[in-house]
Amino acid sequence: MLLSSNLKELGTLFRAERKATGKTQADVAKASGLRRETIIRIEAGENIDMITFLKALSAIGKGIRLADRRMDYDSIKGVFDES
Repeated sequence: MLLSSNLKELGTLFRAERKATGKTQADVAKASGLRRETIIRIEAGENIDMITFLKALSAIGKGIRLADRRMDYDSIKGVFDES
């Protein structure tokens, strides 16, 4: 699972995943019904609306998974464990 916490990282991850599928920016744009310039903006980490990003993700066969970034009990206990 790839994790990202900011738009720049998200754009970099999107580009890497697009390239791994062998698709060009133009391919993704056509499949998603977006302009190639929009795909360039995504890969540059620019702010776009969520539905646009979801369309582009779908065009490369990807989706979003939300991950809880809070520490769980065992992780917190390990921080304070003296052993």
